[in-house]
Amino acid sequence: MESKPLNEIESFEPSSERVGNIVSSTSADFNPDKVGKVFSPSTTDKAWQEYIEPVFDVLGKIPESLGSFFSDYQKPLVTLGLILTAIVSVKVILAVLDAISDIPLLGSLSQLVGLGYIVWFVYRYLWKAENRRELSQEFEALKHQIFGRHD
Repeated sequence: MESKPLNEIESFEPSSERVGNIVSSTSADFNPDKVGKVFSPSTTDKAWQEYIEPVFDVLGKIPESLGSFFSDYQKPLVTLGLILTAIVSVKVILAVLDAISDIPLLGSLSQLVGLGYIVWFVYRYLWKAENRRELSQEFEALKHQIFGRHD
């Protein structure tokens, strides 16, 4: 079969081929004016487009609206996020501590360790006046490291 350039083809004849048990039949009318047009919209399609177009306009503006919303309310949103994170963290810590205290010896052992630490802290930093001054100086040094200023 001789190959012709696409612009010299006038019409395409239907053909059928038998491949195995499948019969393939093709029929097409080649018209260069209709290239790229799959279908022509009917009146019902145009009516649907009238309803769908505003929806797509609104959906297209969502990223811009969200961006401006977040830039306008960035600080309150960050504060709200930190508060929610703190609440979730406290709930998780309490759940873990509750699970630990349900283990027979581990709960009473952790209470004993906590009580021992409190006794040591009182004896080391709060029992004598000079130790209290030392604790106050360490606290001021820590404040200076964190905030970078003296009060």
